[in-house]
Amino acid sequence: MHVFSEKPVREAKEKWPQTASALAQWFRLAKRTHPCDFAAMKAIFPAVDKVGAFHVFDIGGNKLRLIASVNYRSGRLYIKHVLDHREYDRGKWKEGKI
Repeated sequence: MHVFSEKPVREAKEKWPQTASALAQWFRLAKRTHPCDFAAMKAIFPAVDKVGAFHVFDIGGNKLRLIASVNYRSGRLYIKHVLDHREYDRGKWKEGKI
């Protein structure tokens, strides 16, 4: 997939250095895979769920949540947010208030 953009991943690595390797691994895998639908995405990333129109990936043993919009037809994944568990649970990301 073409992943837009690496900036949220870089910022998350700086903010949560203990999860840097897990984020890097997720990013590498996301860039080299080409799932055709959510079932294929779930086979590649077992810890992904759909929340509304977004895909929510658990990163680093459930330490972080990466929220993305995926367009399977164009093969594009747009990273919206990378949040820790507490920020994710507040739910403000659903309202676009982050």
